[in-house]
Amino acid sequence: MALRTFGWSFAVTALGLAFAAWQWGWEAFGIVLILSVLEISLSFDNAVVNAGILKRMNAFWQKIFLTVGILIAVFGMRLVFPVVIVAISAKVGPIEAVELAVDQPERYEDLVTDAHPAIAAFGGMFLLMIFLDFILEDRDIKWLARLERPLARLGRIDMLSVCVALIALLVTALTFATHAHVSTGYADKAATVLLSGVAGLITYLVVGGLSGHFEDRLEEEEEHAHEEEEKARAEGRQVSVVALAGKAAFFLFLYLEVLDASFSFDGVIGAFAVTNHIFWMALGLGIGAMYVRSLTVYLVRQGTLDDYVYLEHGAHYAIGALAAILLVTIRHEISEIVTGLVGVFLIAASFVSSVRRNRALATVGEGARGAAEEKEKTDVPSGA
Repeated sequence: MALRTFGWSFAVTALGLAFAAWQWGWEAFGIVLILSVLEISLSFDNAVVNAGILKRMNAFWQKIFLTVGILIAVFGMRLVFPVVIVAISAKVGPIEAVELAVDQPERYEDLVTDAHPAIAAFGGMFLLMIFLDFILEDRDIKWLARLERPLARLGRIDMLSVCVALIALLVTALTFATHAHVSTGYADKAATVLLSGVAGLITYLVVGGLSGHFEDRLEEEEEHAHEEEEKARAEGRQVSVVALAGKAAFFLFLYLEVLDASFSFDGVIGAFAVTNHIFWMALGLGIGAMYVRSLTVYLVRQGTLDDYVYLEHGAHYAIGALAAILLVTIRHEISEIVTGLVGVFLIAASFVSSVRRNRALATVGEGARGAAEEKEKTDVPSGA
């Protein structure tokens, strides 16, 4: 199971590291390896959240996500995105931007640093909305019940998440953005942060609205598919379930790609702390992205999210932490190691809580299991 799911990731890792060592030497080998580990640590929460969405898709769209989706993730966000940043900032063409990255890496890094306030505001607002919509929703399973229970009650207020996000954006623009960190020191980027943050919020609302609509359509079509199959057998014809679910799954696929793009912001920017070499960066982040994709599919096929019910909670708390960190980095530099460890810690804590929950439920009788799970909805779970 593991080899089938991670086989392509292992192959890409071996080829990527071998190519780096052959083309540029052992220094490139080490840097590409470090970047791969960095990307995996920063994006583990991405895999957990993606798995929660991917499990709603059929096998066909899961395969599309792992093949076509990885091409978009690697070439779109890990290679094209840094080039686009430079092209827009320096007002040059894409080819000139690549030449700038190869011939003048210091200048390239300066341009990316200057674009960071806009990137952080856009990505921070998108991720913040994901966290707020999760934490403000009333869920049967609660990890940190003392915190989640009152927030769920507040979540009954219409558009509360949007209001909170806009307040956070306004505070950021009036504080961190007035002395934003740029290549020449500090500059007032309040207007840029406001505009980019609103763009991130609009992107979330549009993409989230479309995906929510088609998620509902997908559930209805899946229920209807069983009836159609029985009818088809009686009439001697066949019905394609993939065709019925195709449009809904396609929009969920787009939603996953936007999610991945948002999670990639921190990894791409953090990579510049390790190297200015655009091709080393693409190799390292690309290898890491492969593992994130494989891990997502593994979580779905193994039913890990069903067995460890707090993992999704931990991932969304990590998303909230990443959103806050992105906004703070508009003014203050924060090591990507710290960012990665925060996410790993929160997910590890949720995993441990899930294990303790499963052990506690296993010790009670079948008749008491339902009562224990019902009690869990209002009590703080062991190990939380």
